[in-house]
Amino acid sequence: MTKPLRLGIAGLGTVGTGLIRIVQTNGDLLARRAGRPIEIIAVCARSRTRNRGVDISGYDWEDDPVALARRADIDVVVELMGGENGPAKALTEAAIAAGKHVVSANKALLAIHGQALAEAAEAQNVALRFEAAVAGGIPVIKALSEGLAGNRISRIKGVMNGTCNYILTRMEDAGLPYETVFEEANQLGYLEADPTLDVGGIDAAHKLTLLSAIAFGVRPDFDAIALEGIERISIEDIRAAADLGLRIKLLGVAQMSGRGLEQSMTPCLVPADSPLGQLKGGTNMVVIEGDAIEQVILRGPGAGEGPTASAVIGDVIDIARGFRMPVFGQPAASLEAAVSAKAMGSKPWYLRMGLMDKPGALAKVAEALGNAGVSINRMRQYGHQDTRAPVLIVTHKTTRDAIDHAVALSMKTGVVVGEPVALAIEED
Repeated sequence: MTKPLRLGIAGLGTVGTGLIRIVQTNGDLLARRAGRPIEIIAVCARSRTRNRGVDISGYDWEDDPVALARRADIDVVVELMGGENGPAKALTEAAIAAGKHVVSANKALLAIHGQALAEAAEAQNVALRFEAAVAGGIPVIKALSEGLAGNRISRIKGVMNGTCNYILTRMEDAGLPYETVFEEANQLGYLEADPTLDVGGIDAAHKLTLLSAIAFGVRPDFDAIALEGIERISIEDIRAAADLGLRIKLLGVAQMSGRGLEQSMTPCLVPADSPLGQLKGGTNMVVIEGDAIEQVILRGPGAGEGPTASAVIGDVIDIARGFRMPVFGQPAASLEAAVSAKAMGSKPWYLRMGLMDKPGALAKVAEALGNAGVSINRMRQYGHQDTRAPVLIVTHKTTRDAIDHAVALSMKTGVVVGEPVALAIEED
């Protein structure tokens, strides 16, 4: 009989229990596809007595994740604890040092420590796989590192956090303010324990870091991403975007330009009738552009028990088949430190400002934009709110630096009430 592949699972939350359920339910199917049985030997989590809806009585229990990683009867350590440091990092390092393969869903750990972990794994000739760390059940890591390996990738963009997409689409569909939908999402359990990981764009930026490393052959560098969350998006922005035939998305964009690697995770406006514009709820979408394939669009569930566990077991099956490849698609030692270009290329921008309700206010703002070299394409002024007159401006193509300068000059006019909102418009 073919020797089974033996798993140790650290973390028995939603994804961990989903993985156990797949192994228990589809064991025969997995064995046929992997060419050998897949067995769970031991598990580790914070609470031993919690009812998780799956039977773990047949598995050994380890209180210490590092002890789990060092067990001689385990071939693959599955890390599902989360967190960029602490037990997750200690477990992963111990597993690699002990010659174990590692499958992880931990985007934060890999975005921050991915280079060092990749070098260690490759030195030990063990696999470190992380399909589940990006876009849930969408096989985007496999697509980039395998199916599209012959392409020179020019750009990646996408919606990579389902919670933010849920909040923004719910605001539009129900006409509700951000604060109301945020609390609704929290009550439904959609938000991380630290909500800023979701609404602050951090979770999605971790994912973009990993995609950029594979797509452009660079060392993962989370700090190089221009980051802005959705906290300042108001129902007024949602309605104004709809008037323009646009929708607001927390959009990740990474592209190589003559200035270097441009990476951002920020709220952007996209055409309402585009694939990204039509994306609803917790669904994720990643758009990949390459010289041979032109454009590939991957769409699917970005989180949840089944989709994420499906991605984990896909990596486990590859290991069972004996498939090996460098962690980021090419040897870690060959990954280059990217030249970072935080100023994104020229594009139209959306500006929303509240102006004092007095003569000449709009003229002063228009003059400020002109002095910053920003040309106005169209402008709308909405009904007065107390002593404030909301104004919406769409610019011709310009740079982020010019927009920042225009906003700074506008604030100096003394007629702007509150802080303006500036969002890039992604037209294609």
